[in-house]
This record gives sequence, structure tokens and C-alpha cells, in this order.
Amino acid sequence: MSTSNAIQNPLSPGEMGHQNPFEADRVVQPARFAPIGAPQAHNATTNSIEFLFDISLQVTVELGQTEMTVREVLDLGLGSIIALNKAAGESVDILVNGRVVARGEVVVIDDMFGIRVIDILSPYDRINSLR
Repeated sequence: MSTSNAIQNPLSPGEMGHQNPFEADRVVQPARFAPIGAPQAHNATTNSIEFLFDISLQVTVELGQTEMTVREVLDLGLGSIIALNKAAGESVDILVNGRVVARGEVVVIDDMFGIRVIDILSPYDRINSLR
């Protein structure tokens, strides 16, 4: 290693305020980077969002919420009823990765629950919900 381009520590180990054996005679050199080549041509799929289509997102439907004390949670048993903050028939929140993005109504499809989307939040409302 050539020391002609190296930068020596101007302070002696005693002047640095501590005696670290790993820093005593350390030589610091400027970083060297490979030259940046010409930009490579991108095909059409690189410039679009198609490469994001197979990324999984967590979608959750929130029927309602409530607050309970530890005692109330410990007292829960078979047949217990938990009252939520939403009325029957009221819209439910649709969350993607924990953020509300839409509202919907609960439907039943062949004995399975489903959600019909009835409102999608505007980008402005979604950004405000992040605050």
C-alpha cells in the first residue's frame, strides 16, 4: 500500500485522548470508486410498475373496535359477547398493510363472509391518515 496518497493522523496516540491500539498507527486513504459506465437501456417493463404485481400485501377488514380492561378480557368465556363501536349495517374499514384505504359492507357469499367495496379513500385522505 502506497502512503504517498495516504492521510496520516495528525494527532499522536497520546493527543487523541485515549490509547486505542487499533487506531494508533492507522493509515487512512481516500475512497476510490470505479468509473460509472454509460446508462444501460431499460426495456418497457423496467419503466412500469408491472414488476410490483406479485408482491403480497396484508389485507384486513376491521369490523369494529372496543377497549377492555385486563379483568374483562380474563373474564371472557364461551358465549361471551363483545360490543364493538360500530352499528350493525355500518361500513367496515378495509386496510392494506395496516392503513385504511377503503370502506365496504359485509356480504355473505355461499356461507362465507365477503366485503363489497363501497368507497375508496382519495389519495389526500390516505396521506392524512398517515399523520
